[in-house]
Amino acid sequence: MPSAPLDGEPVPADGALPFAAPAGAADRPLAFYLHVPYCASRCGYCDFNTYTAAELRGSGGVLASRDTYAEAVEQEIRLARKVLGDDPRRVSTVFFGGGTPTLLPPADLARMLDAVRAEFGLAADAEVTTEANPDSVDPESLAALREAGFTRVSFGMQSARPHVLAVLERTHTPGRPEACVAEARAAGFRHVSLDLIYGTPGETDADWQASLDAAIGAGPDHVSAYSLIVEDGTRLAGRVRRGELAAPDDDVHADRYLMAEEALTAAGFGWYEVSNWALSPDARCRHNELYWTGADWWGAGPGAHSHVGGVRWWNAKHPGRYAQALAEGRSPGAGREILSDEDRRVERVLLELRLADGCPLSLLRPAGLAAARRALADGLLTREAFDAGRAALTLRGRLLADALTRDLVD
Repeated sequence: MPSAPLDGEPVPADGALPFAAPAGAADRPLAFYLHVPYCASRCGYCDFNTYTAAELRGSGGVLASRDTYAEAVEQEIRLARKVLGDDPRRVSTVFFGGGTPTLLPPADLARMLDAVRAEFGLAADAEVTTEANPDSVDPESLAALREAGFTRVSFGMQSARPHVLAVLERTHTPGRPEACVAEARAAGFRHVSLDLIYGTPGETDADWQASLDAAIGAGPDHVSAYSLIVEDGTRLAGRVRRGELAAPDDDVHADRYLMAEEALTAAGFGWYEVSNWALSPDARCRHNELYWTGADWWGAGPGAHSHVGGVRWWNAKHPGRYAQALAEGRSPGAGREILSDEDRRVERVLLELRLADGCPLSLLRPAGLAAARRALADGLLTREAFDAGRAALTLRGRLLADALTRDLVD
């Protein structure tokens, strides 16, 4: 079946999936993503579906309120149970993202997690993660989250330098993310991640090295490092357009990535996805691994995307409209598409090539396979993996992953 247009097709009021969507579900993990769209302030580089209190004032009333948000998400989780019917799978991973999930009281996050547990059950080894801004938690809230069943926390550090944080419009002070790692460990979290951003205008090599050193010294078991992307419509994009800030430089990004690889590898971290490093296999973000390997997940919350059996759908973006639909007994879905076999093949190449294990060469068509052979000769793919039937990136290949992927999907 051909894929739907980019704007998708309507989602039925009851959220029902096409009959064939759950086929083979028993062979795929099931995950939940719970989106919390609230932020205390908007970072200048962010284009996520998030809202400050001022932005929501007068645009949805009680339905857009943080105070009633957990109830709305509970309603969607109950809808998910109805839509998936007698699906026997227990949930492998739950990820609270945003926004800033930890702006909500721990009891509200626990309530949403309890709804997943009640409707579907959690696997015995389920991974439960929340993102957190460093200034949105304290020892007491972290202890409450751990008591509620959260197993992993990911802090947005971004940089250790004040002037870099200022350009990004981050509100936490340098040193606070490192303190959060210690507080999370004291609360009983075994798995703690720090997120970094490199290539911010005004950041020097020394600044980036200081951020890497601070992150590693804090003692997390997982680090993510992303190049700064200037997204259209953000305040950062406006500043770059007006010439107030220099545009990010691709060569600088490549140098900073190499610095990250060197520092993290020396500290015992191993890359498992182009932008992610972990101290051990069990420190990897299993939830993201499910995205990258084509599992099923239900995304609850405004603007959240879901995927079950080759059907992808997305919710209404505004918290008020999202909650209104659920209050009226309707699915909050705003549109959906049914992925063709070719869509799914292309997505597998796009996502799996970024993984350390790479993607199977059997996914490639003749033109893509010829491109893979050229990439092997150019030192972008490893010989060992290629001989075993997979396309896996070398370090140089990671620097050119986007361009190489375009060649391989042909």
